[in-house]
Amino acid sequence: MTVPDGQFLCVVGPSGCGKTTMLRIMGGLETPTTGEVAVSRRDKGKPINSMIFQEHAIFPWMTVRDNVAYGLRMRGIFRSEARDSADEYVRKVGLGKFASAFPHQLSGGMKQRVSIARAFANDPEILLMDEPFASLDEQTKILLQEELLRIWEETRKTVVYVTHSIDEAIVMGDRILVFTAHPGHVKAEVKVDFPRPRGVYELKADPRFGEMAFHVWGLLRDEVMKAKEQERLAETEKTEDKEGGHGARQGF
Repeated sequence: MTVPDGQFLCVVGPSGCGKTTMLRIMGGLETPTTGEVAVSRRDKGKPINSMIFQEHAIFPWMTVRDNVAYGLRMRGIFRSEARDSADEYVRKVGLGKFASAFPHQLSGGMKQRVSIARAFANDPEILLMDEPFASLDEQTKILLQEELLRIWEETRKTVVYVTHSIDEAIVMGDRILVFTAHPGHVKAEVKVDFPRPRGVYELKADPRFGEMAFHVWGLLRDEVMKAKEQERLAETEKTEDKEGGHGARQGF
């Protein structure tokens, strides 16, 4: 797969197909057994990537501002410059009044806003996002989707975004890759040609949105069924192994 500079790529696929592993390899958190990841860099002074996880990964002992500035400080950016950049993105995600607050004083949605602000503030070449809104309620999820899209429109960062939600992939992405069941590979590519900027509810009201969602689900459905069958067989084998071991002990 190739991701052009500035593209918002969404990846959907059944559980266990390797979507998160792929992101972790791209982020340098895991080493591939074969193959390679090649990045054509524009600015060697910037980090290659920043990753946003499903569960917020912010430091509980740091304020919102310090969390957002963390990557900049680790790169040796002067404190005043890091603070100014952090404050800019804290405002962009709507947390200006909470810059001095600590994570325990924030809601789940606000914590994820901190993660988004920190990733953009660090100014990486690529943003890697692993279901960043999956644990949030629907209303908060929609607000954060719109905020993320608004900030992305300003920066046009290259994004690889993993999600289980077909609707979310259509709302966010320029292109959708559909993965097969384990072992995962690219089954199909869907171009999302809705104009930007996009409003979540406005887009979903377009009849073409439903048609595209139906098309993507048609590509994904068989893979989801295969993944469920793989899970069932694995569970059956596990149960049989346990029963076999118990029987052997009894016989002994």
